[in-house]
Amino acid sequence: MVDITHKSNTLRTATAQTIVKVSRQETIDAIQNRTVPKGDVFAMSKAAGLLGVKKTPDLLPDCHPLPIEFTGIEYEIDGLEIKVLVTVKTIYKTGVEVEAMHGASVVALNMYDMLKPIDKGIELHHIKLIEKKGGKSSFKDKFRRDLNAVVIVCSDSISEGKKEDRAGKAVMAKLKECEVTLQDYIIIPDDEAIIQEKAKHYQANGADLIIYTGGTGLSQRDITPEALKPLLDRTIPGIEEAIRKYGQDRMPYAMLSRSMAGTIKNTMVLALPGSTNGAKESMDAIFPSILHVFRILKGARHD
Repeated sequence: MVDITHKSNTLRTATAQTIVKVSRQETIDAIQNRTVPKGDVFAMSKAAGLLGVKKTPDLLPDCHPLPIEFTGIEYEIDGLEIKVLVTVKTIYKTGVEVEAMHGASVVALNMYDMLKPIDKGIELHHIKLIEKKGGKSSFKDKFRRDLNAVVIVCSDSISEGKKEDRAGKAVMAKLKECEVTLQDYIIIPDDEAIIQEKAKHYQANGADLIIYTGGTGLSQRDITPEALKPLLDRTIPGIEEAIRKYGQDRMPYAMLSRSMAGTIKNTMVLALPGSTNGAKESMDAIFPSILHVFRILKGARHD
């Protein structure tokens, strides 16, 4: 199975269809009048479709088991064609397109099985996905492709050359994936004056995003949030909550980290953990959805 542990739960929906075509009007009449010998075709096929949706991961080996929180099955009759529409919803890490298409297929097959004694000319057509919503593609900011970011690694040991930076590189990899241009990448010591000076400098020079990694722990040297907070026009607690929730779901010590998020004018400033996994998971938790902030800020450019 594909690894989806890095993804976040979102509301995901999918609607699929199939067409059941009968060969004569008498078949349609029998369905509507509930005189088909095997029973109520629509009711029994709906029950079969519900089972089909639920059993999808049992039959398709690469499909993840997931919580099905809604399945709706509808029929539309148009002449000798019956359109079957199956809508599936979940709040989970992966979508339900296959579940919807599998459900539509099972509905159609059950209708075929029930109708074949009275109609030998039944055909099944056009099993396809009609619509899907949710996940990264639905929440990706579509209006800005000119954002730039600065990555600042705060670490005495890395700035002294005693250790290699991995957290900053993990941050940059996620920025590249989200099509955010890297304006600069620097390593500085854990020094309040330097931390503040760099934030002021890059904000004045047009950075859309300034991302610090490191200095968010509990030791006396971890001063990044305290250094940055006096510079912020406002904080955005929801971003911090999302980072912590995502991390806590994966590692119990995440509650001890102190991320920070806010704005200086139209520049977003983030302070993320300095560990490689902490930085990577923090970026996974909030990107690309955090880019929506630049729509809220009305996409203003710096002079």
